[in-house]
Amino acid sequence: MNLNRLYDKALNLEALTTKEGELLYASAPLGELMFVANELRKKHVPGRNAGWMIDRNVNITNICFSQCSFCNFCRKKDDPDAYVTTIEEYRKKIDELFLLGGDQLLLQGGMNPALGLKFYAGLFRKLKELYPSLKLHALGPPEIVFLAKKERISLREVLSVLMNAGLDSLPGAGAEILSDRVRKIVSPAKATTEEWVAVMREAHILNLPTSATMMYGHIETPGERIEHLVKLRDLQALKPEGHYGFIAFIPWPFQDEGTRLRTESGVKSSYSSQGYLKLIAISRIMLNNIVNIQASVLTVGRETGMLALHAGANDVGSVMIEENVVSAAGGGNRFGADELRSIIREAGFNPVQRNQKYEPIKKDAC
Repeated sequence: MNLNRLYDKALNLEALTTKEGELLYASAPLGELMFVANELRKKHVPGRNAGWMIDRNVNITNICFSQCSFCNFCRKKDDPDAYVTTIEEYRKKIDELFLLGGDQLLLQGGMNPALGLKFYAGLFRKLKELYPSLKLHALGPPEIVFLAKKERISLREVLSVLMNAGLDSLPGAGAEILSDRVRKIVSPAKATTEEWVAVMREAHILNLPTSATMMYGHIETPGERIEHLVKLRDLQALKPEGHYGFIAFIPWPFQDEGTRLRTESGVKSSYSSQGYLKLIAISRIMLNNIVNIQASVLTVGRETGMLALHAGANDVGSVMIEENVVSAAGGGNRFGADELRSIIREAGFNPVQRNQKYEPIKKDAC
């Protein structure tokens, strides 16, 4: 098959088939993929602006029945360091967030069997009562599936209750790889592929802004990565006209330090800078209907993050004042606001602070 024909198809914003995506991923030179992806970035996000934001990741609880083999963060309820975050702890963390110029909490954590829908709705209402301008980017499809089963109600009902309580947007957490073969090995107690997709489908119908993610570089095949992207693209195509759908796609590599997936199964992260840039580029090419692609500088670092802005990405993510899950498995990069702006400028772009909906707050002085 002629690669140039596939490049032209992609540049016309046509949807490539799974087979075509696999061919590009396996055969196309990295430089050519980056060039095409960069041209597509210009179509989706014209100009030289690149986004960044300030938020804080606060974990609601580290107690989780899922016990995924790639996660060092989760605990059992009787573990000495198990916890559920208190309102006073939230207040301290949110006060610090506001002081540093942020207004969003990424609220995630384990699937704690003791916490039901009433708890989460009450928490959201209390936080919004204390901080009316606070934005809650919270939970994820696995938690929504868990709550629906626990409460014996529909996914839409769970989402509606949480939205009425103050949920502003839904992260794409727990996607890992959208392949049941993979999920049965790395996260068998979590939502299935179809359940993850079903939550996002309902969120899009309700016009709840969402993001999509991928954790790659463990036991998945290149073909499963492409299938993951196709599932996201096909779901995005079903969103009602004028609704948010997936605002952004964020891939990051598996962090293997101390995980059971590595210590018990011998699975090491296959991450490389070139591999990451190829994935960013192929994501831009395959996701013809998702505007924003975020480079995860938290996991790949400064230099690769800068290159990703020339490989189809248009955002470098967040200052992330607090993050515990990725860092527990060896993701040790930390960047302040000045450093994120510096990364963007050094890459040749204009830094633009934005909110979770990827709406500009202000363009930073160059």
